[in-house]
Amino acid sequence: MQGASESDIGALKAWLEREQKLEALRTGGGLEIQERAGTEDGRGSPMGAGLEIVLVLIGAAAPKLFDEVFEQVKSGVRAWRENRRSVECGEPPEVEVAPDGDGR
Repeated sequence: MQGASESDIGALKAWLEREQKLEALRTGGGLEIQERAGTEDGRGSPMGAGLEIVLVLIGAAAPKLFDEVFEQVKSGVRAWRENRRSVECGEPPEVEVAPDGDGR
């Protein structure tokens, strides 16, 4: 998230945790949503505050759920950006939603 503050990162993480499908997976133990230090080695893009949000699918069904979760995250990020645009001044940070490695 380029140009993001720590509050932007926390707000986006909280938003994703409340997305219905992601919340169901998270409460069922099949998904973790974490903040971690941003990567700068080309495998991911660093967020402005030096943090990134990482989603980790857990369990045997994880490969089958990947595409569904990936689309849900992209949709959630778009919704968060629209919401932030309506409640705060200025443009929201740019967000890249990308799998780490091959995404599986």
